[in-house]
Amino acid sequence: MRSLRAAVAAAAGADPLIPSPNIWNWPEVYEQENRAQDADGAVWTVLRELTPWAGLEVLDVGCGDGFHLPVFAAEAASVTGVEPHLPLVERARRRVGTRARVLQAGAAALPLPDASVDLVHARTAYFFGPGCEPGLAEAQRVLRPGGAIAIVDLDATVEPYGRWMRADIPRYDPARVERFFEKQGFSLRRVPTTWRFPDRASCVAVLRIEFSRAVAERAVAETVGLTVPVGYRVHVRRKVAISQA
Repeated sequence: MRSLRAAVAAAAGADPLIPSPNIWNWPEVYEQENRAQDADGAVWTVLRELTPWAGLEVLDVGCGDGFHLPVFAAEAASVTGVEPHLPLVERARRRVGTRARVLQAGAAALPLPDASVDLVHARTAYFFGPGCEPGLAEAQRVLRPGGAIAIVDLDATVEPYGRWMRADIPRYDPARVERFFEKQGFSLRRVPTTWRFPDRASCVAVLRIEFSRAVAERAVAETVGLTVPVGYRVHVRRKVAISQA
């Protein structure tokens, strides 16, 4: 999960720039994680159903090193990634070339004009519940009427990954987070997925950057084989179009 421990602190009044210690410190291991996540494309299937982006203008907030940008770029009219950490911005730009633009910025200060995109996507980045209101306001500002915000996050109610999350971040309350997004007008779709690794070494390396040492070793010991069941939540909210009547 990108920076959830830091997000809990930020919601309590800490620095609003939420670091992502896993991808910031171990980008090559996080690349292995990205390749393992949602091995069967279940999240992408739900996103295409709820927020199709073919021919539209897409913004990916907290895009990291741009792993998801090429998927959007294959169908969208234009794609912009926003990421606060300069080394990741540079990696993302090398990845996408001319297929997308990547800007250095945070979710609470998007460098885009009002009503300039059709889809704001964020996956396990920044939007972790209470405390993310400034980013939600910015997403709403840059959306065109009729556009959508799609927030993809880990579902901490799903075993075993959710149990490891809750052990590592006892202050994180999944029910409270879900109530927050419901009050903000978002729908909820739960998506079961499988993380599938090519070998044991990559599986262990990923678990060790995702959790504290004690929880990571527990996760490694409990993981048999090369797959991990992981649940996601997909929250979607559309910006109401202004009637011309």
